[in-house]
Amino acid sequence: MRYEFYCSPLAANQYLPRAAAAASPDPVLDVNGKILTTGTSYYILPVLIRGRGGGGLKMATTVRKTCPLDVVQDRYEASNGLPLKFTPVNSKKGVIRVHTDLNIKFSAASICHQSTVWKLDSYDEWAKQWFVTTNGVEGNPGPETTRNWFKIEKFQNNYKLVFCPTVCRLQLCAKMSGSILMLKEQGVWHSATCLSKLCSRGLEDRDRSMMQYAQIQLQ
Repeated sequence: MRYEFYCSPLAANQYLPRAAAAASPDPVLDVNGKILTTGTSYYILPVLIRGRGGGGLKMATTVRKTCPLDVVQDRYEASNGLPLKFTPVNSKKGVIRVHTDLNIKFSAASICHQSTVWKLDSYDEWAKQWFVTTNGVEGNPGPETTRNWFKIEKFQNNYKLVFCPTVCRLQLCAKMSGSILMLKEQGVWHSATCLSKLCSRGLEDRDRSMMQYAQIQLQ
């Protein structure tokens, strides 16, 4: 399995040439080849690896905390998890595109009575990872909401999720940016970031047994 660091924090804050900035990124497609749109619910499903089963994504309490709920993978392959909606930073155009800041929100209520918008939070000192949790803020892009913005990127023949917001303080980006992995903790696969130092050196065998890329399909 390949492990690589995707996002350069510095590059994310550089201005693009005018001609390049005018071109729209490619639209994200679901498993049927249809373009993803705002206001529509979808499932994020893993590209299954034999021997590492699991279904779609859901929110749940974990051994680390009760509320807000964490984003985890359903242990049953037959489960699609919970439906989600994507809201890009410019939601008026209605199309979900790669390499574009967006909010991800579960289309379900939280038992914590909190927002179901994803955000990066709960840094784990032992694992050296930031975990994806809920209770984020939808919209209002800026430094105060940096942790709520994710992107969908092409990865091989499918997609992956990354945390690399365009509107970002350099110091925060350098510490938190990266691809979203599934990290196993107490038998549960959590969504977490792959930090640059860890990914650039390659993972040890111990780490390989705990992590895998969240290479995904959208249904």
